[in-house]
Amino acid sequence: MALDYKKEYKEFYLPPQTPGIVMVPAMNFLAVRGQGDPNEEGGAYKQALEMLYGVAFTIKMSKKGKYQPEGYFDYVVPPLEGLWWQESIHGVDYARKKDFQWISLIRLPEFATEEVFHWAIREAAEKKQRDFSKVEFFPWEEGLCVQCMHIGPYDDEPATVAAMEEYTKNQGCAEDFGENRFHHEIYLSDVRRCKPENLKTVIRHPIKQREKE
Repeated sequence: MALDYKKEYKEFYLPPQTPGIVMVPAMNFLAVRGQGDPNEEGGAYKQALEMLYGVAFTIKMSKKGKYQPEGYFDYVVPPLEGLWWQESIHGVDYARKKDFQWISLIRLPEFATEEVFHWAIREAAEKKQRDFSKVEFFPWEEGLCVQCMHIGPYDDEPATVAAMEEYTKNQGCAEDFGENRFHHEIYLSDVRRCKPENLKTVIRHPIKQREKE
């Protein structure tokens, strides 16, 4: 049975539609950095996703090739994730998509070491005759966060974010955006096949305990 991270770690991938606090441990990811409107046809964001999935499936399908990573186990490729920010803005401004800075992510299975990653970059480049050098091995420990399941169009996320902000204050915490602390989205639906009103997206924000006055 292939390991499905969404089912195995429901606290990170299938939260309720009401905000809650979670402590997110260290994980390793594939990552591609970029900027600009993610909806731009043929733009940097869509190219980043092609590169991410190219490497992700190279690692998953290594079981069928000559290279067998130590400790390999079968798994479902985890969902696409995204870190989003804009210069000089607290959180994100959905009306200014062209100003987005982003890091697109796909979680790596535990056996996928840096050695496995570098092999996959070479293998994908050789098989697909494409440059995958923008793909990074990205270790990240997110830490204390508030999160919530958002169901509906991406442009309707501000209402969910507002509920998360209110919950955070009521729990004696404050948002903690900054270095390595971003607006984080996990995409559980295929936007090509899902109606906008049915899209499922985990929204996660970094928080900290509020200092007592």
